[in-house]
Amino acid sequence: MSQNSNASLGPLLLTFLAGAAAGAVVVALTTPKSGPALRGDFKRLVRRGQRKAADLADGAGDAWADLKTRTAEGITNSVDSLLG
Repeated sequence: MSQNSNASLGPLLLTFLAGAAAGAVVVALTTPKSGPALRGDFKRLVRRGQRKAADLADGAGDAWADLKTRTAEGITNSVDSLLG
């Protein structure tokens, strides 16, 4: 059961982040600011999004490496138990 809740956490997190980004864009567009200030806000928003995306990609790479290792160990253990 805990594997199912962990598996659904990724899409939920991505949905939340997409909603937060959309909300930030709406706030930025509806707040009265000058052109240069608004462009600066967008640049900071994009940079923050790039950093978060890089962090998520690093985490996904680590999870993939862990999954490959555990799968290889599981196969090795299964073969060893079959061969006795």
